[in-house]
Amino acid sequence: MGQTGYINEIFDWISELAGIISVDIKKISPDECMGWFYDTGNGRIHNEKNTFFSIGGIAGMYRGAKISQPVIYQNEIGYLGLLACRINGDVCFLIQAKIEPGNINCIQLSPTIQATKSNFTQQHGGAKPAYLGYFINASPEDIIVDQIQSEQSSRFMGKRNRNIIVWIRDPETVEVGKNHRWISFTVLKELMKHDNLVNMDTRTVLSCIPYSLMPESFWGRPFADPCIKKSVYDRPDMDTVVRLYHNINNLRMFNTDALSPVPLYALDDWHFKNNEFVCDRDYAFKLIFCEISIEGREVRHWCQPLFEAVGKAVFGLIYRKKGGKTEFLIKVRPEVGCFDVAEAGPSVQHEAVCAEPKDAVTELFYRHLDSGGGVVFDTLLSEEGGRFYHEENRNVIIHIDENELDELPDGYVWCSYSTLNMLTQVNNCLNIQLRNLLSVFDLFEGYNG
Repeated sequence: MGQTGYINEIFDWISELAGIISVDIKKISPDECMGWFYDTGNGRIHNEKNTFFSIGGIAGMYRGAKISQPVIYQNEIGYLGLLACRINGDVCFLIQAKIEPGNINCIQLSPTIQATKSNFTQQHGGAKPAYLGYFINASPEDIIVDQIQSEQSSRFMGKRNRNIIVWIRDPETVEVGKNHRWISFTVLKELMKHDNLVNMDTRTVLSCIPYSLMPESFWGRPFADPCIKKSVYDRPDMDTVVRLYHNINNLRMFNTDALSPVPLYALDDWHFKNNEFVCDRDYAFKLIFCEISIEGREVRHWCQPLFEAVGKAVFGLIYRKKGGKTEFLIKVRPEVGCFDVAEAGPSVQHEAVCAEPKDAVTELFYRHLDSGGGVVFDTLLSEEGGRFYHEENRNVIIHIDENELDELPDGYVWCSYSTLNMLTQVNNCLNIQLRNLLSVFDLFEGYNG
């Protein structure tokens, strides 16, 4: 079967599952959100067992301005795990067709396992997630990736997950359920070009693959061109690493932000309107409450709060080819809920409601975006559907000429792929927006050309 036929088969599989799985998600009032309540003692919304997550407020001075907003507190670290193997010469991953309550299109392609600690310790009273044992009992020699990485720090407070890939020597030993199937790496890369299909959790795990430590022959597919191959296998540029960490550590050391937890319902400028907790000012998200019924989940019926985005954000990555190498333009970005103040982020990271001033980089980016010049990737990709409702953001990768940005504004750094790939092996260094963009950038022949 050719690649087109393979992709069509995957769409047929998703459509078939969508047709037989009953899904009912409706917005409700806070009082109807069974099992959840506002705790006046700590000023947060949480469930009766105080597990999974809670929603509180945070307020104070941030980057020189007054800020107040809800945040999600979820201190536990969950698994985002992929099983990998080789089938007929192709590297394949065991992918799950999973429904999350906030998914804009119900089913998206998720990792083999996507489970909070509360899930796999069965705090909800449901069944253990399938394939859990492969990750808990993984032998070190079979682990390709094992990193603790951050999530959306504009909405979570210090949230992190364990991104892990485990190699399976004999795929015949793995029982594949109806909601799972092996998908080749090549096809998975193609599927990333489709709006809201490959979910955020799959993308972040794939972004952590240490390509620079793995031979090209492992993938059974050549790199796109010599610039990319050189950028992958060159030694990481330590001058760039030092410059990047200098910027990050300056922000961390001299940070003067004064943010404090506050009761959610005491937040300035936030109030209930039509059963939604909204800001009086334009803001990137609001808090809603939902009643959810989904067949095939560990728990099939429940209620919970979700953050609903207001508009679409734009996350953009600029790259160039210079000196025989491919380089990406990175910017150090503090965020309200960042585990350690700041991480390296993409060239452009604009919420739908964005007050960030424009500079030479953003002006160049939007000129290219408006004209289409150099745009190699432009797709709507969803954020995590377990906490965010119908949130889809525009992810864009743009190729520019090597001399279009001679001087960089403060905070930006050009990084080779090998440098970034090395930094993905370090906990909490690259933010999730940058990691997601790196995951969709296809290093191999047939995409970037």
